[in-house]
Amino acid sequence: MTRVAIPDLQDAAADTTVSTAYDSIWAQTTQAPVGLETVFLAEDKLYVVLVVVLIIWFGIIFFLYRTDRKIAQLERSLEQDIHETEGPA
Repeated sequence: MTRVAIPDLQDAAADTTVSTAYDSIWAQTTQAPVGLETVFLAEDKLYVVLVVVLIIWFGIIFFLYRTDRKIAQLERSLEQDIHETEGPA
């Protein structure tokens, strides 16, 4: 039989990580990057990702602007065609 150690309530109360407030967690000094941060911060790959995302957003905005102008032009030409076909009554 394997015995499992059950922690005492006093041990749990003494553990500061359980009862530490968020303010004190965020007030700590900066820590070294961990995980993917080290990969993206190495050789400025994070900035490459940011630039690519910005290019994509600018492309989407340009596409929407151009499409809006084309639709407005089509609406104007359609309105002119309708007025021309009605003619003087």
